Amino acid sequence: MKCSRALTVAILSLLLGAGVLVAQQDQQDERQSKPAKQTRPEQNPKLEAQQQPNQQQPERVQQERQREQNQQQRQQREQQNQQQQQQNQQQERVQQERQREQNQQQQQQERIQQQNQQLEHQRQQQQAQQERLREQTQQQQERIQQQNQQQERAQQEQLREQNQQQERVQQQQQQQRIQQQTYRNQAQQERQQQLNQQQQERAQQQWQQQQQQHEQRERLSQERQQQLIQQQQQRLTQYRQRLDEQQSRLQGQAESLQQQRRMAQYRFQQDYLERLRDQDRRLHEERHDYDNDPYFYTAPIYRYNRGGAYYETNQYGADLLRQAVNLGYQEGVRSGAADREDNWRPDYRNSYAYQDATYGYNGYYVDSEDYRYYFREGFQRGYEDGYNDGYQYGYYSNGSYGVLGNVLSMILNLQPRR
Repeated sequence: MKCSRALTVAILSLLLGAGVLVAQQDQQDERQSKPAKQTRPEQNPKLEAQQQPNQQQPERVQQERQREQNQQQRQQREQQNQQQQQQNQQQERVQQERQREQNQQQQQQERIQQQNQQLEHQRQQQQAQQERLREQTQQQQERIQQQNQQQERAQQEQLREQNQQQERVQQQQQQQRIQQQTYRNQAQQERQQQLNQQQQERAQQQWQQQQQQHEQRERLSQERQQQLIQQQQQRLTQYRQRLDEQQSRLQGQAESLQQQRRMAQYRFQQDYLERLRDQDRRLHEERHDYDNDPYFYTAPIYRYNRGGAYYETNQYGADLLRQAVNLGYQEGVRSGAADREDNWRPDYRNSYAYQDATYGYNGYYVDSEDYRYYFREGFQRGYEDGYNDGYQYGYYSNGSYGVLGNVLSMILNLQPRR
């Protein structure tokens, strides 16, 4: 491209130079022809006729010379024309060559443009193909995900069915074990009940013998009887006041159990509260005959140790302490079974029945703290049996619970008074 441009510039320069030379030559010819005409003076025709033979010879020479000059000029002009033609031809060839290069460049640009269009078309096709592939991949992934979800649901359903089946099998096995344990417990309870009955019969016989001996030997004085009656009345008043306060407190604890979703323990405490209310109604309706109550004129025959101190009581007081242990055991079994049903951790001290420990107490014969102490001793052992669904400390017979005789003797540890 640079060479063709340089060649084109050179040819144009030559053409301009030739044109300038031709113009200069024409100007010289005109100047030479004009003086020849002007130097010819006006003469007399006669003189011209006389001088004409003499002047013809130089004129011919001059004409000949003029012809030669003209011929030379024509030759120069011809040469210049030939050069001009050559230059024009060369210029045309340059222009043609340049046109050919431009055409080639244009064709090349067109080919490049076509290639770019083809590439763009291919790129669009590839992009569309990639988009279709992405859509297909996404659809495939969605189908796979749906299949996985269906499989997962099917597996979960199958696992749920297996778990339910296992639970049913476990429940059946547990029921079988419970039935077997119940049969064993019933057999053990029957044996233990027979032993307890025998022990109670022997104890009753001994008590009757001791009672007859004591009644024969001594009887409380009238003054002592009045002291015991006054003490009993004060004790009963204090117990009734405390019973009303404990019922209000139990209501608050019942609401806490509902919030903890311990519904079995909640039902147990509601039952316990209802039993306390029945007990309270009976106490308010009762009119005790102190004069004919043998407790107030029967002398003490037992002593027992609580908290490092010894206390004395007669047979009626001892019976009430035995009742405290047995009732505490019954309530403990129910409370422990309720916590087991609620899947709650074992904690007998948190039960309100253990904290209250007054169920079955009528305010007579023994101090309320003595009754509560032995109630809690029975409750603790009953709770353990109820929570573990066994009978280590007691038995079940005819719809009620009771403490084993040896356990009862160990808890009370009543010693004959000497």
